[in-house]
Amino acid sequence: MANTKSAKKAVRKLATRTEVNKARRSRMRTYLRKVEEAIVAGDKSAAQEALKEAQPVVMRASQKRIMHANAASRKLSRLSSRIKAMGA
Repeated sequence: MANTKSAKKAVRKLATRTEVNKARRSRMRTYLRKVEEAIVAGDKSAAQEALKEAQPVVMRASQKRIMHANAASRKLSRLSSRIKAMGA
């Protein structure tokens, strides 16, 4: 348990940041799930539109260190290639 005044403040700040990060992570996962659902449904235009909406959310999450930058790029790249393959 935190004893000093500064340690107690650090605990409060940590709790606040955790809530913000949880909300950002949840928002990002929701957008990614929408893309996945459109791909599974076989609707290429809806999948492209969902990816277009998800891209800035995912990249913003990587900038805020919710997700590693390379992981974000890899995820978007793989979704994009899956959507591209739908037309073939």
